[in-house]
Amino acid sequence: MTSAVALFPGQGSQIVGMGRDFFEQHQLAKDLFAEADSTLGFSLSKLCFDGPLEELTLTQHAQPAILTVSVIAFSLLEQQPLAAAGHSLGEYSALVCAGAISFKDAVLLVHKRGRYMQEAVPSGTGKMIAVLGPSVEEIESTLSGIPGLHEVANINCPGQTVVSGDVSGIDAATEALSGSGAKVIPLNVSAPFHCSLMKPAADNLSRDIATLSVSTPRFPVYSNVTAKPHMTAEEIKNLLIQQVCAPVRWTPSIENMLADTGATQAVEFGAGGVLSNLLKRINKGIARLDVSDGASLDKTRAILAVQ
Repeated sequence: MTSAVALFPGQGSQIVGMGRDFFEQHQLAKDLFAEADSTLGFSLSKLCFDGPLEELTLTQHAQPAILTVSVIAFSLLEQQPLAAAGHSLGEYSALVCAGAISFKDAVLLVHKRGRYMQEAVPSGTGKMIAVLGPSVEEIESTLSGIPGLHEVANINCPGQTVVSGDVSGIDAATEALSGSGAKVIPLNVSAPFHCSLMKPAADNLSRDIATLSVSTPRFPVYSNVTAKPHMTAEEIKNLLIQQVCAPVRWTPSIENMLADTGATQAVEFGAGGVLSNLLKRINKGIARLDVSDGASLDKTRAILAVQ
């Protein structure tokens, strides 16, 4: 991918049937699903192919499912990008594809990460909202002095920011932001991700990451925390721990990656097309491709082959 960067989606992109097309057509997909099933001790492949959606959407299932399908999609394309970025969980997929973390280690780690994040906050005590319209600075200004816990969790694209916190804080934030003219959409999530309430999850994850074998990436992978490329194995470990509570700085990550590489195309690896839609809002001039099933794999291969 001499002119392309790679994008890896996060939680929320899961759908029943994900990866089935790859599994039916490619031995590599069969092998990676078998490795995931064996490593996790349950049939992730059956969950991906047949659901039910409620089980697949559970954080500890969705995270290894999305990572597995993203890694398969990337591996089947058989081309190295100029650089890569992944949205939250997707950062792990990017690091696996860059050779920094083994697939086996990553699929088990994100399964645990999902469980830690789910268990960090009692059910019903946290919320997340999408805020459409104002800038991050305007949101933070509006929320300054508003009671309760409310923190920016995702800087997704211009005009789309996610705020996370406890129930009282998010309710107060919703009232304040709606009153200022912003459109506020409650998110159907199981926990308030990427805010300080996730500290118990970060603490648990840090013990697993301490023993994780990490190598220098083969190509630049941009960190959600810094919006800059990971440099060393130790930095990767530290930033993955920080990432649990820190906001996903997606917009600056993409802006920096495109400026650094001069890329003219971006390929999203996985289902949903969420990141391609965000990219359209960040930089309209970048061609958007995806690898989510056999047909899109063939199409992307054909486009990249003629360059």
